[in-house]
Amino acid sequence: MARPRTRRRDDRVERKPKKRVSILDSEQITYVDYKDVNLLRRFMSERAKIRARRVTGNDTQQQREVARAIRVAREMALLPYSVRQVTHRSKRRGERGEREGGPDTAVQTPVPEGAEALDAGAGEAEVVGEVEATDLVEVSAATGDAEAAE
Repeated sequence: MARPRTRRRDDRVERKPKKRVSILDSEQITYVDYKDVNLLRRFMSERAKIRARRVTGNDTQQQREVARAIRVAREMALLPYSVRQVTHRSKRRGERGEREGGPDTAVQTPVPEGAEALDAGAGEAEVVGEVEATDLVEVSAATGDAEAAE
């Protein structure tokens, strides 16, 4: 026996989304000033993009005024054009062709016994631990590639 048919998409009653109330209307602002950075930031996303009318609830004229004020404020360097995004590095190194001996890895240098470690802030390498002569690594200054010392 066949299952009863469920409702089709055509049978559903379309819901109208709730009309957003504009910030400008709620705060009774008649003039959008480009120097009012706090107000203009409310119409921008976290990536400094201008939010759409359907998101902010502005009417067409208000949206034009807001967009123009944001553009002028950007020109005057009161608002950013874009926000720099920080990318997170993956914890697993060496997957996508990255070098194993990249700039994050410390190079250990042997120190003769009795010698004191130099201060790391003076531009010298900091001693991390004891290293045998067979474990030395040379780093080419021109290319930055690590090669095993012979």
